[in-house]
Amino acid sequence: MERVVVGAAIVDPEGRLLAAQRAEPPELAGGWEFPGGKVDPGEDDHAALVRECEEELGVLIEVGERIGGDWPLSGGYVLRVWLAAIVRGEPEAKEHLALRWLAMDELDDVTWLPADLPIVHAVRDRLGED
Repeated sequence: MERVVVGAAIVDPEGRLLAAQRAEPPELAGGWEFPGGKVDPGEDDHAALVRECEEELGVLIEVGERIGGDWPLSGGYVLRVWLAAIVRGEPEAKEHLALRWLAMDELDDVTWLPADLPIVHAVRDRLGED
């Protein structure tokens, strides 16, 4: 059975990307990531992504285009990331230490978790900014 984690590359109307700072586990705390989480049994990827963003950020998102394929994670998991837009609500750090909106030229201003870093570059390439 596939072990899937989904992530949302949430972009606002000004073209800024939402980054979320991990609170746990201790070995990942303080690193920056895309909001999201594990897909529950019987749940599809899009439904999991919408649910996770509602739980973690208190927002309703619209899922857009997928970024890349399956990005490998430790523990036999794969990460799947989609572009997304907020359709309702303002993001709050419910399960994270902090949230930051980053312009494309600010993406290197935070310390991304190693698993998320190649996706950050793919998002930058996809959005046409370098």
